[in-house]
Amino acid sequence: MLLLKNLACMRSGRRLFQGLSCEVPAGQLLRVQGANGAGKTSLLRIICGLLEPSEGQASWCGQSISTLQEDLGRQMIYLGHAAALKDDLSPLENLQAASALGGQALSAVQARAALAAAGLRGFDSTPVRRLSQGQRRRSALARLVHGHYAALWVLDEPFNALDTGATAWLAELVKARVHGGGVVVLTSHQDVAVDVAQQQVLAL
Repeated sequence: MLLLKNLACMRSGRRLFQGLSCEVPAGQLLRVQGANGAGKTSLLRIICGLLEPSEGQASWCGQSISTLQEDLGRQMIYLGHAAALKDDLSPLENLQAASALGGQALSAVQARAALAAAGLRGFDSTPVRRLSQGQRRRSALARLVHGHYAALWVLDEPFNALDTGATAWLAELVKARVHGGGVVVLTSHQDVAVDVAQQQVLAL
């Protein structure tokens, strides 16, 4: 379970949010909503252990996230607002490198299958700098195809730059992870329907 208790966040001398509490059990989707600058990305970074809250505590499976460090990294996939791809590498190389850093080794066959599922068949060896924004986003999201090992997915604006087909594909991946007992936390400015019974909205 993900537990957020009385969280507050200050950035550049400005309070983004305070008194934020939420429980997200296994098998549930949490949508984080709010205007630009409300602190959505900061909250996701707190959940990932990349940012310390000004007040309160975030816990994963009963342990403070601030103490988990590498253990959390092996249980989580975090995809930020930016694609975080190396432009000189191919989607195949980026996917294998990102997966290895997360503690999951993917063979070239597995990585190519994931990229094909993401709509990048034929582009797996193309340098990322030559891809469109939508293709770059798909390249980053391909990591989720084999992401069932991670109990926690934290996704910052994952539907950005995706066409209708890719949006539906990603929604199905999120649905499958939730139905498989995972916790998915995401932000989105788009009103994308994800067909899961157990979901809640956290407004900032």
